[in-house]
Amino acid sequence: MKHMAQIVRMMWCIWLVAGLLLPVFNHAAAQGRDFLSRTELVLAGGGMTYIGDLNNQSAFGEVNLTGSIGLRSRIDNRWSVCGRLTYGSLSATKDWLPSRNLSFRTHLYEASLVAEFDFRPYGPGATESMWTPYIFGGLGLFHFNPMGEYVRADGSAEWVELQPLCTEGQGTSLYPQRRPYALIQLALPFGVGVRMRLGKYVSVSAEYGFRKTWTDYVDDVSTTYVGAALLTDEVQNGVVAAAMADRSAEPNAVGIKRGDDSLDDWYSYFNVTIGVNLELMLGWMRSKRCRN
Repeated sequence: MKHMAQIVRMMWCIWLVAGLLLPVFNHAAAQGRDFLSRTELVLAGGGMTYIGDLNNQSAFGEVNLTGSIGLRSRIDNRWSVCGRLTYGSLSATKDWLPSRNLSFRTHLYEASLVAEFDFRPYGPGATESMWTPYIFGGLGLFHFNPMGEYVRADGSAEWVELQPLCTEGQGTSLYPQRRPYALIQLALPFGVGVRMRLGKYVSVSAEYGFRKTWTDYVDDVSTTYVGAALLTDEVQNGVVAAAMADRSAEPNAVGIKRGDDSLDDWYSYFNVTIGVNLELMLGWMRSKRCRN
């Protein structure tokens, strides 16, 4: 059932990106632009890192592999739009505060749409540059589900989902203002890159970007400790919840800071992208229509 739910969420993300891209492509067609020659399939791979409470807001945390697929369509020789579906993971297995001893990992699924601006003319045509630096920014939607390693008394361990455990008292009688956080959130992607044409139909680019989010719970850490008694009494699977909420050697008193809720979590990524023009992949379809 969990895998089915993830598939449903990804299908919803695909629908979102398709809905955002459709007006752009329709506009291009209305202007008489050749869609195939101006659009490329993009495949990217690289690394993704988490920025938040468990690494002291450092941009250089644990690196996890990430990959994406999408379409980039050029509007003119400076501007293009790119829609992508991305899969990656975030983690912090070693707390920068050893006494706190918290950790997490999560799979991350993202759908994004960004506008890209080239500093040098780069669109189709022999007079344009073969390479250019660029900047990008846009909007994204991502799904995450933080998990932590629960160690039983006999020494055996398993990874458990943290959001249902309400580790900071979300939804309990003493903290009604703390609502369970949503696992689908908005993100603001932006960054820089450089791209180069390898030929008429193929390009390569390298980029580094950030995702600003509006949640402080990518790592399940944000506010204060609420105490084992409350979690044991009011949360389903309360014994596990209490153990995952406070993993310090000495239990923390209720109200002690567990995280910093003044700063939302971010994530960053760096990748290398290969772009293949649709003219190369699908141009035969147009030739066939012309012959008919």
